[in-house]
Amino acid sequence: MNDIFSEKNRTPYIFLLVLTAAALLVHGYHPCAEDAEIYLPGVEKILNPQLFPVGQEFFASHASLTIFPRLIAFSIRPGHLPFAAAVFIWHVASIFLLLLACWELASLFFTSRTARWAGVCLVAALLTIPVAGTALYIMDQYLNPRNLAAFSAIFAVARTLEKKYVRTFLWLAFAFSVHPLMAVFAISFCLLLVLMTWFEGFETKTEGRREFACVSTMLLVLPFGISPDPPGSPAYHAAAMHKDFHYIQLWTWYEQLGAIAPALLFWWFARIARARQWYRLALVCRALVIYNLLYFVAALIVDLPARFETLARLQPLRSLHLLYVLLFLIIGGLLGEFVLKNRVWRWLIVFLPLSAGMFVAQRALFPASAHIEWPGAAEKNPWAQAFVWIRGHTPIDALFALDPNFMQIPGEDTIGFRCVAHRSRLADLSKDAGVVSMFPPLAGEWWAQVSSQTPWKDFGIEDYKRLKKTYAVTWVVLQQPGITGLTCPYQNSAVRVCTIPENHSR
Repeated sequence: MNDIFSEKNRTPYIFLLVLTAAALLVHGYHPCAEDAEIYLPGVEKILNPQLFPVGQEFFASHASLTIFPRLIAFSIRPGHLPFAAAVFIWHVASIFLLLLACWELASLFFTSRTARWAGVCLVAALLTIPVAGTALYIMDQYLNPRNLAAFSAIFAVARTLEKKYVRTFLWLAFAFSVHPLMAVFAISFCLLLVLMTWFEGFETKTEGRREFACVSTMLLVLPFGISPDPPGSPAYHAAAMHKDFHYIQLWTWYEQLGAIAPALLFWWFARIARARQWYRLALVCRALVIYNLLYFVAALIVDLPARFETLARLQPLRSLHLLYVLLFLIIGGLLGEFVLKNRVWRWLIVFLPLSAGMFVAQRALFPASAHIEWPGAAEKNPWAQAFVWIRGHTPIDALFALDPNFMQIPGEDTIGFRCVAHRSRLADLSKDAGVVSMFPPLAGEWWAQVSSQTPWKDFGIEDYKRLKKTYAVTWVVLQQPGITGLTCPYQNSAVRVCTIPENHSR
């Protein structure tokens, strides 16, 4: 890889571009789904400071810990690139860079190009597979800081194996700048690799100490911004219970199995690698056994005792994200080496049904939306259509109220209101609860707003007027058929957008 632009090295990049396009077609693209509701409003706020005069604390808390909003906004401003197009380009680039990082790491594991490509192809085919019970995918269907931290972590592991520790530090520093929590797992794994290399005699004692000291300095950059002190607030407890994936005892048995079984697989893979003299692969597999067990024990420590409930928000089992990427990369490589080889029909038998299954699963997750929501294309989802109308036809300082559980309504497809409408809303039970679970000081205001909107399905005009009096809410978004007596300038098959009438005293 001395010259990535040489003729002999162009082919992998062409194949990786094709694989990126195939991954996009299989897994889809939904720019404002799920956690995009937390991350993209921070970018929108930078580009237009007048947006979100109310409720910005529910996304600004995350934005304050990452350069992600400023990075995306900075990339948009110079060329005046449309926001939707810029986000799409970043998303596609993050897929390509993850696959490129996997290719480089697989090249360190396997001598056979067949094994390398099989590993990369398996990762590409499984980008949106759930990571045990963590509520994470290997890569989300939308742009967010985790996607950027994912490829950075794999590049860092590759550079660590090559003993290029300055580059390791740079990749980890970038990962930390975009997503501090996810970067911690990559930092700890790279440090573990260095320690194991040192103790197992891959280098001299003096060199090992110097490199150990170099990588250990990475631990000095871990101010999470998360206090371990238990807040002891009923409001916080209510928010935390909406994020049950923080607590391993609430996982299903197969999710718990998915958290611990990889240790056995990596032990087996290490034996295979050692027999084949794939020393780097053997080292990584042994390190992953230790990594897996350490974080599993950490999850039990912070989760099972009731007095440590609030520490569960540190989410030790998010360590499984990096582990699963490496797991599928290694499984794919071994399949390519021992099963697929150069038989085209074997590749088709494995990857066509696998890709078809992932495609079907994604359509089931977003049934009312286009599979790929191309930048500039008209919205297919009626909720998104209503949010787009709101963006173009309501005052920029308008404050909305919705069902606090609106992102879980069938057909809404977890589309973020702030992300699409560019308007303020009262707190919800989905994404804002997740923010509160990480930032307890927000719990009181969150609980007050959610309580004031509950039970939403029983609300009448007087309840909406109360919201207007208490919070200055001026608009509501109602699921059809709504209620009579409200002026609703927009409606479609699923949604009504209505104004709240004035409170008139007798």
